[in-house]
Amino acid sequence: MSGEAILGANIFKDFFAGIRDIVGGRSAAYEGELRKAKEIAIAEMREQAQRLGANAIIGVDLDYETISVGNGGGMLMVSASGTAVIVR
Repeated sequence: MSGEAILGANIFKDFFAGIRDIVGGRSAAYEGELRKAKEIAIAEMREQAQRLGANAIIGVDLDYETISVGNGGGMLMVSASGTAVIVR
């Protein structure tokens, strides 16, 4: 099973996240986008497992990537994969 989510990061969020990185703070904007992308990827994986009749997913792996685009912004990609099983 797998699920993917790709979300665009707003150029202003990118700018302020960069400033926070310089001064050592946390980027709430990126944390929120990352959380949202993770939830979408996991939900997509769950839906696939349910369509196959599984009631659990084991060995879940989450991968995170950032993709730069030409306009100075970026995209955040999260992929989730695991094995669908039936637990009795």
